[in-house]
Amino acid sequence: MFGGISALKKDLTRPCAVLGLLLAGLAALRCFTLPGNTLLGRIFLPLALLAVGALAVVLLARTGYNRDTLAILLLPIGLALFLRAFLLPHSTLDYQDFLSQWVEHFRQNGGFAALKDPVGNYNVPYLYLLALISYLPIPDLPLIKLFSILFDVLLAWGGLRLTRQLAGAGGKAPLVCFCVLLLLPTVVLNGACWGQCDAVYTALCLHALACALEKRPKSSLALLALAFSFKLQAVFLLPLWCALWFSGRVKFRHLFVFPGVFFLSMVPALLLGKPVGDILSIYLTQAGDPSQHRYLNFNSPSVFSLVPYGMDVNAEAGARTGILLAFLFTLALLAVLFFRKNGLSDMQLFLAGTALCLGIPFFLPYMHERYFFLGGVLLVVLSCVSPHFAPAAAAAELASLGGYHAYLMTRYAMTITLLGVTWAQLGEGLLMLAALTATVVRLFDSLFGAPVD
Repeated sequence: MFGGISALKKDLTRPCAVLGLLLAGLAALRCFTLPGNTLLGRIFLPLALLAVGALAVVLLARTGYNRDTLAILLLPIGLALFLRAFLLPHSTLDYQDFLSQWVEHFRQNGGFAALKDPVGNYNVPYLYLLALISYLPIPDLPLIKLFSILFDVLLAWGGLRLTRQLAGAGGKAPLVCFCVLLLLPTVVLNGACWGQCDAVYTALCLHALACALEKRPKSSLALLALAFSFKLQAVFLLPLWCALWFSGRVKFRHLFVFPGVFFLSMVPALLLGKPVGDILSIYLTQAGDPSQHRYLNFNSPSVFSLVPYGMDVNAEAGARTGILLAFLFTLALLAVLFFRKNGLSDMQLFLAGTALCLGIPFFLPYMHERYFFLGGVLLVVLSCVSPHFAPAAAAAELASLGGYHAYLMTRYAMTITLLGVTWAQLGEGLLMLAALTATVVRLFDSLFGAPVD
């Protein structure tokens, strides 16, 4: 039997490798022929994309996979590059109205010297990238996207690390997780199509969590701080480190690594003259932006998507209620973990982190389509460890894709009308609620009942 499996693997090695390399070559050709490209861009962009693919192979090789396995994995890696290359020219309103204008500001005002200016509403680590791009005689759209595509690979590797930690190094689950995350529609669309950078903070969060489960607390907090310095949404996972602390996996002295690394991320901007107040207040400015408070929900499959479309709702009272529910959900989850702090397993901690990354944005107001990105990725990891989580992962992915469709296609995908009442995203909201409920139930089962398999 095992001889037959080995022979089948040998038979697949060459065709998978050839097809993967062909797809990678077509991806490079697409980069070469991008509209509006420059001579330097025709050289740099194909090489950069191929380098990202090579990085994926190197990471897998360093993890210990043999040559035949790597040859087979060239197929999903080549397909991932091919899909992303053909999405590179797509320009969204977020790029046109914000990112392109920020790069142009850096270009017109001395590049890094313009970091002192109040440009953009992202924290400084991402602004360093935009300032760097402003020096290059290459179209900025593919460069912005290539940065996210790089982190798509690091994200998939983070999923592989977590799967190995939860399910063991043997078996196919870690490689399945790597390939699924690399080809997950929300991951592909987020960076390569939309030009967003959710893969950056999510990849850093995955590696932070992997380090925490591997009992490397300082590294975990350093990576978590970097994730938070890129995107505020890393705060969804942040409460899990409270559980890691009171369960003894993180010492109190380790917690100071977080503010230390966060401060170090600010140093280049401070040296270039950016006021410290501008940096420290960026997330408060985002949260207090009046333009973000016009509606309780921005195409997100949150609890507010369950409200009928056009229904007259007291927005202020609704926002306060949502914030309270998110706070109570987090407090209740941490209280349960504190009650069971002795002997918390890796799987229980991972389940708790997934529940936080689904539950907090589900209850909070003013959430956008992309804010379940981290929770959805964590569910994929869980589904690779245990097939019982596959329906929840699929539900969360479909719910998020509904929000992506609403933004990218400017129309809702699952509008429902019953008895004269219309819901724009009822299906998405119910799917995300189902995913959240399944995760919380499995967590409580593992804490107070049957172990998670």
